[in-house]
Amino acid sequence: MSVMPAEASGTRSKYDRLIAAAQKVPPVLTLVVHPCDESSLRGAVDAAEAGIIKPILVGPAAKIRDIAAKHGMNISSYEIVDTPHSEAAAAKAVEMIHQGKGEALMKGSLHTDELMRSVTAKSGGLRTSRRISHVFIMDVPAYADTVFVTDAAINIFPDLDAKRDIIQNAIDLYNEAGFGTTPRVAILSAVETVTSAIPSTIEAAALCKMADRGQITGAVLDGPLAFDNAIDVEAARIKGIKSEVAGRAQILVVPDLESGNMLAKNLAYFAKADGAGIVLGARVPIVLTSRADSARARMASAAFAVLFANAQRRGAPIAAA
Repeated sequence: MSVMPAEASGTRSKYDRLIAAAQKVPPVLTLVVHPCDESSLRGAVDAAEAGIIKPILVGPAAKIRDIAAKHGMNISSYEIVDTPHSEAAAAKAVEMIHQGKGEALMKGSLHTDELMRSVTAKSGGLRTSRRISHVFIMDVPAYADTVFVTDAAINIFPDLDAKRDIIQNAIDLYNEAGFGTTPRVAILSAVETVTSAIPSTIEAAALCKMADRGQITGAVLDGPLAFDNAIDVEAARIKGIKSEVAGRAQILVVPDLESGNMLAKNLAYFAKADGAGIVLGARVPIVLTSRADSARARMASAAFAVLFANAQRRGAPIAAA
């Protein structure tokens, strides 16, 4: 892969610039759901001390205070909403969003599916007219641009309509969070030609036509593209692919969750990329982190949610389902 050296491209400052941008907007009232281990509670405290969120801690109050005391975190100034367990914490946080008591959610130490069950509930959840999807925002040292990978955490086998929303969610995040405008979107498959033998190539072609007809807006799309043709200019040149996207993609749309999850983890463990995570398409952005995330990635996840929530303050929110 022909890549720019990290030192020359300044890639290690990608997250730092976005965190600095988040510090310039008013702190976002963020419901931290069940922060009952050190990493999740520290992530909330660090983001609060950086001035980007105003946390409300939702979960078993005694346990949260014990974790804070054990690890030397001062949470005396934070509101705690006491709930008996993680499932109740998720339900209470969603209820508080409906009451206007929060602008974002942050996952604590509960399982992702526990939180998302409350978020996606048909009655009382946070669904909108959009499909809910996840975006990994990857800071890859050897690549000049920040790279979005979607969807690698929520939708297992998305159909064409779901992929339209997955792509639009990622485009909106890119455009609203300060990355720039009109991102280059690569719709990935195993090959760069359309063939009936590989259904994802047909969907990629259809999605590009949907963009041509205004069903997907705010970006330039191309696909199907194999991964090398999407991110490497020389690989695209050798294959004779001429487009604004090939070799310079900023958003990578994967065929399904399995391929996306493997791609994101390969970037994290082989390319030493940091990966922030955010869920979009709900009434509010959701910071979705894991215990393996670095402190920098946790802070970046919060920053992206803050910038997106601030954009929602300024514009019309997505319509409720």
